[in-house]
This record gives sequence, C-alpha cells and structure tokens, in this order.
Amino acid sequence: MGMKNMIRLVVDDKDIEIEEGKNLLNGCLDNGIYIPNLCFMKEMENPPASCRLCFVEVGKEGKPVPACKVQPKEGMVVRTDTEEVRRLQRTALRLLLSVHKADCRNCPSNKRCELQRMVRLLGVRLRPRRFDHIDLEVKPGDAHPLFTFLPSRCVLCGKCVYVCRKRNGYSMLTFAKRGFDTVVSSYGETDPSALHCGKCRACIEICPVSAIFLNEVPQESLTSLGYKE
Repeated sequence: MGMKNMIRLVVDDKDIEIEEGKNLLNGCLDNGIYIPNLCFMKEMENPPASCRLCFVEVGKEGKPVPACKVQPKEGMVVRTDTEEVRRLQRTALRLLLSVHKADCRNCPSNKRCELQRMVRLLGVRLRPRRFDHIDLEVKPGDAHPLFTFLPSRCVLCGKCVYVCRKRNGYSMLTFAKRGFDTVVSSYGETDPSALHCGKCRACIEICPVSAIFLNEVPQESLTSLGYKE
C-alpha cells in the first residue's frame, strides 16, 4: 500500500501536515489544534457546517469560513484565533446556550462536555445574560417508546440523526419544527425504529450533552413492541 500524500500548511504560525483528502478541521484536530465544533464527525463526507462554530481565516485577507468546508492547499496560511473568528464563535455559542439548560452537576456529560470546553476557551457564560432563555419540550405524541429526549439539553448538532442513518441505512430520527422551536424527534411509536433502537443505541453513545438516553422500559413493553434480545 503506497504512502499517502501530505499537504504542508501553516496554522497559527505552526507548520503542520494534513493528509490529502481530509478537510481543514479534520487535519487540525489530528495535529492537536483545537477548533470549536459540534456537528462534525471525521467520517462525514459532506459536513453540514450547521453549528457555525469551526470558523477560521485563510490567508491574510480571508473572511472567516467553516474549517470543515475547507480543503487544504500546499502553503496555505490559517488563523484559528483572530478577533473576528472569536466574535463569530462567541455569538454562535451564546445563541446555542440560550436554549440549553445548564444543569452540569446533574448531567452525565459533566467534565467531558464540548460545551464546557468551548465556554472555557471563548470566555462565554453558561447562562448568557443577553438572550432570554427558551424552554423546549417534546409533546407526548412526539415521544419515542424506548428513549427519553431532553430538548432543554439538546444542542442540535445532528450527530444522532447522522449515526442513525449511517448504521441503519436511513434515519429513524429527524429534525422537527423550525427556528428556535427545532427539536430532534422520532417518527412515532408505530415506526420500525422501536424494533431496532433497543440494540443499537448509537444515538445515545454519540450525544455530546446526554440529551438522549434509554428509558427503564419493562421487558413486557419491549416484547409488545416486537423487540427481542
């Protein structure tokens, strides 16, 4: 097997090499250069850039762009910590936190949470003062028979939707509603998702903020749904 081509570039005055074919965010993370991100996963062929956090500046006069959408080029010069980059990241994080209930003490993701890491890096309060907090709730009809979903924790990164589609060939989870009312939802109790989710649990494992977790469902309830060990 031949050696892979490497692209040399400069990030924050540091010379690094990125494997050809990898995007800039992926390459920086591989080189120990942290760029805030929530929606990105390394196996994604077409990252959505929906979290609006992984901004960088490319070249001397470049405007901030999402690093997950940048294909590295030989000799490229990148800055991850300019004033404009940090301003955009702080704005995106504050908006995100405006619908996130910060209850770190009681959250399973405490001390291993990407939100906490970004808050420390960017100097943003977990409970921003500039935006009113918005409480999101799932109506009973939207509930999944096996999982509990907490919109007040969810950061809408979309990782659960992505891994569900990746593992099953189609997603049993989806985004519902729009704007500040957007939530992750299942397709309902009659959907075949109830037959698979008990074994899969990929969405639980990938969630960065513990917004989705398995209910304590009696075995007879699982059997009635058609689920078998």
